[in-house]
Amino acid sequence: MSVGPLQLCLLFSSALFCVGLIGALSRSNTILVLLGIELMLNAANLNFIAFWRFGPNPAAATGVIFVLFSIAVAAAEAAVGLALVIAIYRHQKNVRLQEASQLKG
Repeated sequence: MSVGPLQLCLLFSSALFCVGLIGALSRSNTILVLLGIELMLNAANLNFIAFWRFGPNPAAATGVIFVLFSIAVAAAEAAVGLALVIAIYRHQKNVRLQEASQLKG
């Protein structure tokens, strides 16, 4: 049984997504949860690039455009997420998700 390059990309992407999902669901530190979400977004970006590259029309560059928009969304998500982490840390002096149940100052 021969495994092609698209299947290898999809296998690596699914492994990366699973690592990110496990990291996002099992950690109590907010920074590590954001890191897991970023890994999942990077797995989706890898899927976009793989399907663009090995698709029927790789000259269209649609996969690259999707990835650029996804990177912009990920940057905005990281900025907002880190701003929330800093705000929570200033009020509660920790970044644990279980203790951040009240955001009221």
